[in-house]
Amino acid sequence: MNITDARFVSSNSRFEKLPKDNMPEYAFIGRSNVGKSSLINALVQRRGLAKTSSTPGKTIAINHFIVNNSWYLVDLPGYGYAQRSKKSREEWRVMLANYISRRRNLLYTFVLVDSRIEPQNSDIGFMEWLGENKVPFCVVFTKADKLSKTELEKNIDSYKKRLLEDWEELPPVFVTSSESKMGREEILDFIEQQNLELEQYLKTKGL
Repeated sequence: MNITDARFVSSNSRFEKLPKDNMPEYAFIGRSNVGKSSLINALVQRRGLAKTSSTPGKTIAINHFIVNNSWYLVDLPGYGYAQRSKKSREEWRVMLANYISRRRNLLYTFVLVDSRIEPQNSDIGFMEWLGENKVPFCVVFTKADKLSKTELEKNIDSYKKRLLEDWEELPPVFVTSSESKMGREEILDFIEQQNLELEQYLKTKGL
């Protein structure tokens, strides 16, 4: 997929104020400091489009970007930030559950995990929640450039084994680096394929 345009649309914490659900939508989420903003910027090749908060984990908002005037890329607030209050965590949980369960044009959620560390309970728990609610998702390993090839393969294999303890099969997996652009084309090709399949489906339905 060739990215010709990517623009910020809105930042909202209320479902009712989200953009119209008339285009395919892909959400990106992960623990605070997993490199989500850097990956989003690398995907659309727009430096500074997605901004990192000066107080990570504090901002609770759903950020929409429109790409090629044909699909939405959504930056969801990170989780697992130690200094987030109990009230803030509950607001995040309610907002996210509301968004994921009601946003009918959300095709896939990309769950970002740091390739350098072992599986975290917050990541595994969130993936299980997505599975229980029948929400399609992908696993995206970030910061792959920070490891040697051997270390990277070892860590990813270990993570996959952990996932297979609870899952019969793995969801789509991508290995990325915002610095080297590793995995960029693979993610964009995946999104493009989903868009094409949706378009073909709608045509068969006469929509």
